Amino acid sequence: MTPDPRINSLLDQTNRLFLKKRFREAISFYDEILKIDQNHLNVLNNKGYALSKLGNYSDALACYDKALRINPTDMSVLINKISALRKVGEHKKAIEYCDIILNINPNYNVVLYHKERILHSIGRYKESILCCDKILKDYPENGDVLFDKSTSLALLEKFNESISNLEKAIRSGNQFKIKAQKSKAFEKLLSNQRFQKLVS
Repeated sequence: MTPDPRINSLLDQTNRLFLKKRFREAISFYDEILKIDQNHLNVLNNKGYALSKLGNYSDALACYDKALRINPTDMSVLINKISALRKVGEHKKAIEYCDIILNINPNYNVVLYHKERILHSIGRYKESILCCDKILKDYPENGDVLFDKSTSLALLEKFNESISNLEKAIRSGNQFKIKAQKSKAFEKLLSNQRFQKLVS
Protein backbone atom coordinates (compact mmCIF):
# COMPACT_ATOMS: atom_id res chain seq x y z
CA MET A 1 0.00 0.00 0.00
CA THR A 2 1.38 3.42 -0.98
CA PRO A 3 1.94 5.69 2.04
CA ASP A 4 -0.56 8.54 2.17
CA PRO A 5 1.37 11.83 1.63
CA ARG A 6 -1.01 13.61 4.06
CA ILE A 7 0.11 11.24 6.81
CA ASN A 8 3.80 11.91 6.14
CA SER A 9 3.21 15.66 6.28
CA LEU A 10 1.22 15.41 9.53
CA LEU A 11 3.82 13.06 11.05
CA ASP A 12 6.61 15.56 10.37
CA GLN A 13 4.69 18.27 12.22
CA THR A 14 3.71 15.93 15.04
CA ASN A 15 7.23 14.64 15.59
CA ARG A 16 8.50 18.20 15.97
CA LEU A 17 5.82 18.97 18.58
CA PHE A 18 6.48 15.67 20.35
CA LEU A 19 10.23 16.37 20.63
CA LYS A 20 9.42 19.81 22.05
CA LYS A 21 7.18 18.06 24.64
CA ARG A 22 4.13 19.91 23.34
CA PHE A 23 2.04 16.79 23.90
CA ARG A 24 -1.46 18.30 23.74
CA GLU A 25 -0.79 19.77 20.31
CA ALA A 26 0.86 16.54 19.17
CA ILE A 27 -2.24 14.56 20.20
CA SER A 28 -4.50 16.70 17.98
CA PHE A 29 -2.23 15.85 15.02
CA TYR A 30 -2.23 12.15 15.97
CA ASP A 31 -6.03 12.29 15.90
CA GLU A 32 -5.92 13.78 12.39
CA ILE A 33 -3.69 10.92 11.23
CA LEU A 34 -5.95 8.32 12.86
CA LYS A 35 -8.91 9.73 10.91
CA ILE A 36 -6.99 8.80 7.75
CA ASP A 37 -5.57 5.49 9.07
CA GLN A 38 -7.18 4.28 12.30
CA ASN A 39 -4.74 1.35 12.55
CA HIS A 40 -1.47 3.31 12.34
CA LEU A 41 0.54 1.39 14.95
CA ASN A 42 3.26 4.00 15.63
CA VAL A 43 0.72 6.79 15.90
CA LEU A 44 -1.40 4.82 18.38
CA ASN A 45 1.74 4.08 20.41
CA ASN A 46 2.97 7.69 20.34
CA LYS A 47 -0.48 9.05 21.15
CA GLY A 48 -0.60 6.68 24.13
CA TYR A 49 2.83 7.88 25.25
CA ALA A 50 1.80 11.56 24.91
CA LEU A 51 -1.38 10.89 26.90
CA SER A 52 0.70 9.16 29.59
CA LYS A 53 2.97 12.19 29.79
CA LEU A 54 -0.15 14.31 30.44
CA GLY A 55 -1.27 11.89 33.16
CA ASN A 56 -4.21 10.54 31.16
CA TYR A 57 -3.41 6.87 31.69
CA SER A 58 -6.86 5.41 30.94
CA ASP A 59 -6.89 6.88 27.41
CA ALA A 60 -3.22 5.95 27.00
CA LEU A 61 -4.02 2.33 27.88
CA ALA A 62 -6.89 2.34 25.38
CA CYS A 63 -4.40 3.40 22.65
CA TYR A 64 -1.95 0.67 23.66
CA ASP A 65 -4.71 -1.95 23.70
CA LYS A 66 -5.80 -0.97 20.20
CA ALA A 67 -2.18 -1.08 19.01
CA LEU A 68 -1.71 -4.54 20.56
CA ARG A 69 -4.80 -5.82 18.74
CA ILE A 70 -2.94 -4.87 15.54
CA ASN A 71 0.39 -6.33 16.67
CA PRO A 72 0.32 -8.25 19.99
CA THR A 73 4.12 -8.59 20.14
CA ASP A 74 5.22 -4.99 19.50
CA MET A 75 7.86 -4.45 22.22
CA SER A 76 7.62 -0.67 22.32
CA VAL A 77 3.84 -0.79 22.87
CA LEU A 78 4.13 -3.57 25.46
CA ILE A 79 6.75 -1.64 27.44
CA ASN A 80 4.73 1.58 27.31
CA LYS A 81 1.68 -0.37 28.51
CA ILE A 82 3.67 -1.82 31.43
CA SER A 83 4.75 1.70 32.39
CA ALA A 84 1.17 3.03 32.27
CA LEU A 85 -0.17 0.06 34.26
CA ARG A 86 2.53 0.71 36.86
CA LYS A 87 1.50 4.37 37.13
CA VAL A 88 -2.18 3.49 37.76
CA GLY A 89 -1.29 0.83 40.35
CA GLU A 90 -2.34 -2.15 38.21
CA HIS A 91 0.68 -4.05 39.51
CA LYS A 92 -0.55 -7.58 38.93
CA LYS A 93 -1.35 -6.88 35.27
CA ALA A 94 1.94 -5.03 34.79
CA ILE A 95 3.89 -8.01 36.15
CA GLU A 96 1.97 -10.36 33.83
CA TYR A 97 3.06 -8.26 30.83
CA CYS A 98 6.65 -8.18 32.13
CA ASP A 99 6.62 -11.97 32.39
CA ILE A 100 5.25 -12.38 28.85
CA ILE A 101 8.31 -10.51 27.53
CA LEU A 102 10.79 -12.08 29.98
CA ASN A 103 9.65 -15.59 29.01
CA ILE A 104 10.83 -14.77 25.48
CA ASN A 105 13.87 -12.71 26.50
CA PRO A 106 14.88 -13.27 30.18
CA ASN A 107 17.56 -10.56 30.03
CA TYR A 108 15.47 -7.69 28.63
CA ASN A 109 16.86 -5.06 31.01
CA VAL A 110 14.23 -2.36 30.42
CA VAL A 111 11.51 -4.86 31.38
CA LEU A 112 13.52 -6.18 34.32
CA TYR A 113 13.82 -2.58 35.53
CA HIS A 114 10.05 -2.06 35.38
CA LYS A 115 9.50 -5.39 37.12
CA GLU A 116 11.97 -4.68 39.94
CA ARG A 117 10.29 -1.30 40.60
CA ILE A 118 6.82 -2.88 40.65
CA LEU A 119 7.89 -5.72 42.95
CA HIS A 120 9.57 -3.21 45.27
CA SER A 121 6.45 -1.02 45.42
CA ILE A 122 4.28 -3.98 46.50
CA GLY A 123 6.75 -5.15 49.14
CA ARG A 124 8.15 -8.19 47.31
CA TYR A 125 11.72 -7.11 48.08
CA LYS A 126 13.51 -10.43 47.61
CA GLU A 127 12.08 -10.84 44.11
CA SER A 128 12.89 -7.21 43.34
CA ILE A 129 16.53 -7.83 44.31
CA LEU A 130 16.69 -10.85 41.96
CA CYS A 131 15.66 -8.58 39.06
CA CYS A 132 18.22 -5.97 40.15
CA ASP A 133 20.96 -8.63 40.18
CA LYS A 134 20.13 -9.67 36.62
CA ILE A 135 20.42 -6.07 35.39
CA LEU A 136 23.63 -5.48 37.38
CA LYS A 137 25.29 -8.41 35.61
CA ASP A 138 25.15 -6.32 32.43
CA TYR A 139 25.36 -2.87 34.03
CA PRO A 140 27.25 -3.23 37.34
CA GLU A 141 27.45 0.56 37.84
CA ASN A 142 23.81 1.43 37.14
CA GLY A 143 23.11 3.85 39.99
CA ASP A 144 19.31 3.63 39.82
CA VAL A 145 19.34 -0.15 40.11
CA LEU A 146 22.01 -0.15 42.84
CA PHE A 147 19.92 2.36 44.78
CA ASP A 148 16.75 0.29 44.39
CA LYS A 149 18.61 -2.83 45.49
CA SER A 150 19.98 -0.94 48.47
CA THR A 151 16.50 0.19 49.59
CA SER A 152 15.11 -3.35 49.26
CA LEU A 153 18.02 -4.72 51.32
CA ALA A 154 17.45 -2.04 53.98
CA LEU A 155 13.76 -2.97 54.19
CA LEU A 156 14.80 -6.63 54.61
CA GLU A 157 17.13 -5.41 57.41
CA LYS A 158 20.25 -6.57 55.56
CA PHE A 159 21.96 -3.36 56.55
CA ASN A 160 25.60 -4.01 55.64
CA GLU A 161 24.70 -5.20 52.15
CA SER A 162 22.35 -2.26 51.80
CA ILE A 163 25.05 0.27 52.67
CA SER A 164 27.56 -1.42 50.31
CA ASN A 165 25.12 -1.09 47.41
CA LEU A 166 24.27 2.49 48.38
CA GLU A 167 27.99 3.27 48.40
CA LYS A 168 28.30 2.01 44.80
CA ALA A 169 25.19 3.98 43.77
CA ILE A 170 26.62 7.20 45.23
CA ARG A 171 29.92 6.56 43.44
CA SER A 172 27.94 6.55 40.17
CA GLY A 173 26.18 9.85 40.96
CA ASN A 174 25.89 12.25 43.90
CA GLN A 175 22.11 12.53 43.44
CA PHE A 176 21.77 9.18 45.23
CA LYS A 177 23.19 10.72 48.40
CA ILE A 178 20.29 13.22 48.40
CA LYS A 179 17.78 10.46 47.55
CA ALA A 180 19.08 8.37 50.46
CA GLN A 181 18.68 11.29 52.88
CA LYS A 182 14.99 11.54 51.89
CA SER A 183 14.12 7.84 51.55
CA LYS A 184 12.01 6.25 54.28
CA ALA A 185 13.57 2.88 53.41
CA PHE A 186 16.67 3.88 55.39
CA GLU A 187 14.87 4.96 58.59
CA LYS A 188 16.42 2.13 60.61
CA LEU A 189 19.88 3.16 59.42
CA LEU A 190 19.71 6.79 60.54
CA SER A 191 21.83 6.12 63.64
CA ASN A 192 24.27 3.85 61.74
CA GLN A 193 27.66 5.60 61.59
CA ARG A 194 28.64 4.08 58.26
CA PHE A 195 25.35 5.24 56.75
CA GLN A 196 25.62 8.72 58.29
CA LYS A 197 29.14 9.17 56.93
CA LEU A 198 28.02 8.04 53.48
CA VAL A 199 25.08 10.43 53.13
CA SER A 200 26.43 13.47 55.00
